[in-house]
Amino acid sequence: QVELVESGGDLVQPGGSLRLSCTTSEYIFNIYALGWYRRTPGKQRESVATISTTGDTHYLDSVKGRFDISRDKAKNTVYLQMNNLKPEDTAVYYCNDAWGTHSWGPGTQVTVSS
Repeated sequence: QVELVESGGDLVQPGGSLRLSCTTSEYIFNIYALGWYRRTPGKQRESVATISTTGDTHYLDSVKGRFDISRDKAKNTVYLQMNNLKPEDTAVYYCNDAWGTHSWGPGTQVTVSS
């Protein structure tokens, strides 16, 4: 069962922006801190950003000041606004709880290239 569904990935040029969306169940949304992860083939999956049920946020050092994570309770959706994208941001992006304990979906591909 896919419990969190990602969308919004695309091909963009360096300096561009994308907004990723993660829609989940009301239960998961209200109980867990949620977050975004990314993986490139040959590299470990890493946490990009997390947001707690009280609104506390944490970011990977390399995306601080460029990415913003937010929650929309009415839609059970978590967003990741990505600005000033760099080629090194290229990866498959996944959403999960903040500890990555739920099942993983297919993710959404973000490619940053000129």
